[in-house]
Amino acid sequence: MIRYQLDLGVLDQKSSHHLTDFESRLLGLLPALGQQGESSSGPDGLASQMPEAQLQKEGGLGHVAGQVAVQLQRLAGSSVTSSTALPVKGKLGVYNVLYHYREERVGLIAGAVALRLVNSLLPAEVQGLQGLSLLLPEGVGRIDLQAPFDLEIELKELRRLTKLYTLGPTTRSLVDEAERRGIPHLRLDDDSLVQLGYGKYQQQIRASITSHTPYIATNTASDKALTKKLLDRAGLPVPQGAVVYSAEEAVQAARRLRGAVVTKPLNGNHGRGVSLNLTTPEEIRQGFAEARQHSKAVVIEQYYTGHDHRVLVIHGEVVAVAERVPAHVVGNGSQTITELVEQVNQDPRRGNGHENVMTRIVINAHVLEVLTRSGRSPQSVPAAGEVVFLCDTANLSTGGTAIDRTDVIHPQNATIARRAAQVIGLDVAGIDLISPDITRSVHDTGGGIVEVNAAPGFRMHLQPSEGQSRNVAAPVLNMLFPPGTPCRMPIISITGTNGKSTTARMVAHIMKHAGKVVGLTTSNGIYINNEQIVNGDTTGPKSAKVVLSDPNVEVAVLETARGGILREGLGFDQADVGAVLNIQPDHLGLKGVQTLEDLAAVKSLVVQVVTDSGTSVLNADDPLTLGMRDKARGQLTLFSMRGARDCSPELQEHIAAGGTAVVREPTVLGDEVVLYQDGQRWPVMRTRDIPATLGGAAQVNVQNALAATAIAVAQQVPVAVIRSALGHFSTSFEQSPGRLNLYDGHPFRVLLDYAHNPSGLEHLRDLITHLRPPRGRVIGVLGVAGDRRDEDIRQMGQLAAEAFDELVVREDHYRRGRPSGEGAKLVDEGARAAGMDPEHLTTILREEEAVAHALQQAREGDLVVVLVTNVEATWQQIRDFDSSQTVRERRPEDPSHQGAFHD
Repeated sequence: MIRYQLDLGVLDQKSSHHLTDFESRLLGLLPALGQQGESSSGPDGLASQMPEAQLQKEGGLGHVAGQVAVQLQRLAGSSVTSSTALPVKGKLGVYNVLYHYREERVGLIAGAVALRLVNSLLPAEVQGLQGLSLLLPEGVGRIDLQAPFDLEIELKELRRLTKLYTLGPTTRSLVDEAERRGIPHLRLDDDSLVQLGYGKYQQQIRASITSHTPYIATNTASDKALTKKLLDRAGLPVPQGAVVYSAEEAVQAARRLRGAVVTKPLNGNHGRGVSLNLTTPEEIRQGFAEARQHSKAVVIEQYYTGHDHRVLVIHGEVVAVAERVPAHVVGNGSQTITELVEQVNQDPRRGNGHENVMTRIVINAHVLEVLTRSGRSPQSVPAAGEVVFLCDTANLSTGGTAIDRTDVIHPQNATIARRAAQVIGLDVAGIDLISPDITRSVHDTGGGIVEVNAAPGFRMHLQPSEGQSRNVAAPVLNMLFPPGTPCRMPIISITGTNGKSTTARMVAHIMKHAGKVVGLTTSNGIYINNEQIVNGDTTGPKSAKVVLSDPNVEVAVLETARGGILREGLGFDQADVGAVLNIQPDHLGLKGVQTLEDLAAVKSLVVQVVTDSGTSVLNADDPLTLGMRDKARGQLTLFSMRGARDCSPELQEHIAAGGTAVVREPTVLGDEVVLYQDGQRWPVMRTRDIPATLGGAAQVNVQNALAATAIAVAQQVPVAVIRSALGHFSTSFEQSPGRLNLYDGHPFRVLLDYAHNPSGLEHLRDLITHLRPPRGRVIGVLGVAGDRRDEDIRQMGQLAAEAFDELVVREDHYRRGRPSGEGAKLVDEGARAAGMDPEHLTTILREEEAVAHALQQAREGDLVVVLVTNVEATWQQIRDFDSSQTVRERRPEDPSHQGAFHD
């Protein structure tokens, strides 16, 4: 679906009788909107109701705009069905318009055209749909609602784009078959390169070229002379011939061959440049000239008399046979050939290129040459019942037709075709077999193989003009994914307000210990087997697809953020594990997310797409997360910071029923991670033995470890492997950049972290109570992104006042539309309101300068806490800081104080 928000303003109250002639003018342009038609979405689907009925509904013009977007795509040749309009909560007159698409760019532009069309039909006094927001691809430009509108011009452009970007019939049939089998697919380019399956289990196709198609075989098939030589050596029937480079050579070769001949390009396809049944030197010269337009070298060979058959061989088996009939017309004694062609092209099954079952016939230079050879012209009037062939070849792309002959091919002919594919080495091959009677062996009737095609088209078999259609995509999928062969790797999607990155890194660390090649996306970058391949915030669907496309990856661990979900969804269709860590106030007021409940609804998507055999992992201590139990699919696993005795009633019931849970439980030897499963209790490890917990003090990482353990258990990782992996996972910058990274290379200590919301800062405040130096200060550096609400930014200042003795307020790189200094001012206000002495408050807007100031002010024994945006650069700045000169000048050592400093 494509979604955009539409602000109808005063138009929200306008029904059809307020909009003069709107409905009649709309139906005049798009009559199908007034017809009962196919719909996959009930009352909101295309053509399910008249526009007038749609206008009577809430958001009526939104419904109409969505239906118009669908209808425009259908007119452009894209099979789409449904649309709807839903009110945006808390915004009067604003609607989310959603509609179906097959090709994204065509769908986006169709939405823009639909809005312009609807606006052009409105009465002048209400024109101008307000508040429009629509994401468009590069090169499309902005939508000018006031620009003159011409439906024919817009449709012409949509048809062009549909033809340019829509998958062809062969590729589409393979993708559709993959969808029927639950095999995921990713389109890799603007043509026909498609990935089927994920990670190391993927296969690729480009039309009917597959990952199994040998490069040598493809090259061989494109060389007609070499193909014929190899087939002849294998004892297969092929016409005699030669390769020539001039018209006179062609004439001389024809004399040696005797009888009628064929000329064709040495390297050609789709029947281009092929001339048949040439007998005179002039015809041969003309045939050579036509072939020469497509190849320097030209093949001249014997002409076989008979019918043209395409035998499709897949994985060594004949799966379909089609008799191909060249483009032709049948005379009626009164109409010219031109008129007959126009009549034939009225067949609704014919279209341009490959968009329909058959292709429209075009009277081009080749057709004129064929007609001339038969003594005719486009103005000739054939007798009633006379068949006039217009092309030498029977390719569907030149207007030919196809008759299914799969069930009647003679076994010896099928064997000849199979052997031909094997000799050339093609997994998918189209064998062109000329035979007077396909039900009899060509050994008896004469005829043979005239061509072997790599990447054969499937259209003639999928939708023959006559006879039974054949699902030839199925045997290709059987070959690429034999029964029992996986097509998916485990996908682990982790979301929540805080802890996503650390938990994802913990899970990736565990899976690597389990012997898997892991693809990981985080807010710091994409990693393949611990090697960073992309830097930056990579928590959206495009980054997920990078991992899913990597041919080495065996497990995908995906940090899944709110922004990417709202912008483009997930980037994958289903997950084996979906985990929601917590729901805390963050990013509220953005993109329709006004409340915590709204945020929970967005993040719950990751557990709604879990497979039936997968696992949903939820935080039992967080009411909104626990409330997702009814939405969550697959098996349910809960985790909790409270032991089985002190946890919520819901978790106690879950454990009592034999459900899986991972909890922190106090013991005489310290807190312990405990697994409950099938009524059994399994100790995993003490929390203090996980380096990332800083001896158990970093409670946030205890919670993250519980979630990571639950996820690993869901993937059936042995407890011993989990224990070993977590026992080697620390908060070092290398393992967890920007997450509780401690640096002890200066006389003072530095803690680098990414806490960016009140909940995260509360956890950090509690940790600082354990890390606070006995005779030193805690100096904090803090900035807050500008897209937070004013009250959230002020709250960050209040929490900072509780955590730090000295506060350096900086400005976050992401002001998100706020004036320079405004965010820092709100932090300062919050800190002052919490009672922080202004003498201990410093504002330095640039992050690098703010960090430098804090480091320069630090004394021996202090703790500097840097809440950072630019993680890598700031860590390097901390490491490079020369503290020796600064500390020595400010604090001469006094041995009598045993390391204490003088004020």
